[in-house]
Amino acid sequence: MYPTVYFLDKSTTFIDHTADTSSFDKVIEASEGISRAKVIQILENHNNIAIISENIDQCFASFAEEFKFVVAAGGVVLDNDGKTLMISRRGRWDLPKGHWEPGESIEECALREVAEETGVVASQILKPICNTFHTYNVYGVWELKCTHWFLMRGSSGETAPQQEEGIVAAEWLAPEKVCEVLRESYPTIRKVFASL
Repeated sequence: MYPTVYFLDKSTTFIDHTADTSSFDKVIEASEGISRAKVIQILENHNNIAIISENIDQCFASFAEEFKFVVAAGGVVLDNDGKTLMISRRGRWDLPKGHWEPGESIEECALREVAEETGVVASQILKPICNTFHTYNVYGVWELKCTHWFLMRGSSGETAPQQEEGIVAAEWLAPEKVCEVLRESYPTIRKVFASL
């Protein structure tokens, strides 16, 4: 799987010469790497770009060095009726997730963040789903967040959205409702569901 970094609704994917480039708006050869500033400049006029490199890991690592790296974890929580626990924040449906704290495992982080953001204590982690990367600027500092996603089992019932985190709703959504809200969700969230 090629690493993809999301800048809100736009993306940059690091690929090699064997990858199909037909779905990208712009393709750039960058064997030695590419700067954050250059990527942001290109994304002003394109929605999804591909960076082609002979050494994807080295090219991505060089790009990532220009950010403060943040580790997070979250989950897709399913109940026994097939409903999915989702949160609404900043006008979009999202999944519960948050920052990893030193001393805890990434799985413990995912379970804790689900409980904090929704009030739901997941009973078990069923499996890892995928990792996503997204970036944002916080008070002049660019952060690159790697979120580890897990499939979890939980019991539907009362939720308690974490309002101090800007969460206005935490709800159990039926599969057809999930499909509907994913159209307006973040691309990283759509990637998580596509990886299930």
